[in-house]
Amino acid sequence: MSDLHTYATTTTWTGNTGTGTSGYTAYERSHTITAAGKPPLAASSDPAFRGDPAKYNPEELLLASVSGCHMLWYLHLCAVHQVTVIAYTDETSGEMRTGADGGGRFTGIVLRPRIVLGDPDKAALALSLHHKAHELCFIANSLNFPVIVEPQILTTDERI
Repeated sequence: MSDLHTYATTTTWTGNTGTGTSGYTAYERSHTITAAGKPPLAASSDPAFRGDPAKYNPEELLLASVSGCHMLWYLHLCAVHQVTVIAYTDETSGEMRTGADGGGRFTGIVLRPRIVLGDPDKAALALSLHHKAHELCFIANSLNFPVIVEPQILTTDERI
C-alpha cells in the first residue's frame, strides 16, 4: 500500500537592488524559502555564482536534505532495535560538475555519520542499520547519482 504525501514551500526572490535583472551584475541572488508555520530560511546562490556566502545555497540544502533523511531513518531503526545512540554528527560532502553552458549536475554525495553508542556490544548492529536506513531514505531514493554512506561507530569512551 502506498500513501501520498505532499509538501509545499514558497521561494521569494529578495534580490532586486532597484533595477531588477537589467544586467547580470545588477541583482542579488538572495531569496527566502518559507513553509507554513515555520521561520523563513535566508538563501542565495553559491558564491561562485555571485551568491551571498552568509546564506544557505540550494546545493547545501540538497546535501542537508539527504543527510537529514538518512539520520532520521537511522535513529528510527536504532530505536526499534534497542540501539541507544548518544550523539550523531554527519559531515556530508557532494560534488557538482558544470558544463560550458553553465548548467550542471551533482555526480555524488558522501555521508560520513559519526555515531556515539551507549552500548559498545551493539556496534555491529548499529553499523548494519546504516545500510537499511540508506535503502529507506526518501531523498536518496529520489536522486539519479550515487549517495555513499561511510559511517563511523564510536562508544561513549571514544566520544566525538
